[in-house]
Amino acid sequence: MAKTVIITGANGGLGSAVVKKFLTEDYHVIAVDHAANKNSFAADHPRFEFHTVNVGDEEETSAFIDAMISKHQKIDGALLLVGGFAMGNIDSTDGQAIKEMFALNFETAYYMARPLFNHMLQHGYGRIVMIGSKPALQPAAGKNVLAYAITKNMLFKLADILNESAKGSNVVTSVIAPSTIDTPANRRDMPDADTSKWVRAEQIADLMDFICSDKGDPIREPVYKIYNQA
Repeated sequence: MAKTVIITGANGGLGSAVVKKFLTEDYHVIAVDHAANKNSFAADHPRFEFHTVNVGDEEETSAFIDAMISKHQKIDGALLLVGGFAMGNIDSTDGQAIKEMFALNFETAYYMARPLFNHMLQHGYGRIVMIGSKPALQPAAGKNVLAYAITKNMLFKLADILNESAKGSNVVTSVIAPSTIDTPANRRDMPDADTSKWVRAEQIADLMDFICSDKGDPIREPVYKIYNQA
């Protein structure tokens, strides 16, 4: 029987690659984004469904998760890809900037992870994957993207707490920390960059597939640093 995964941020450059990979690997994919489906390659796939959800709204997200559990009985994986980026050092980063990044990078993951984690514990199995970042782990890289780095760093602590809470079960929360991801948006924003040093979205999708597969089953408390040369 196919495993069922939820993928948030499914329309994004990373999300599209992850949707494609997990359909190829015979998962049932529940794709989520705030806008209508842009993954035309998947629209008619028998194991694909798309839902427009504001995952920054706790009540809306909770109701959506309840509906998906009622429909599918069991959610095996959650790939939480929604996030945002902003420049700014300590001088230029005010409280509003912190709040905006907190909403995009932490709340969107937390509102999904909280009900799904409890559901997975009840079933004794589950994989939650969140996207951290290299600047969240390295102060030198984070000092000029302060709000982004701080709020991404919170995901590592959330994963630590969830993994501690899940000890003795087969529920694991992973954080992937990429450097710059090679997406159309990043190419537009950084036209002069050496993209050969970036991480391809397909490489991250492959890693997520490994995490959710039987091969990744023994791994606990993982943080995956996927930097390439960036």
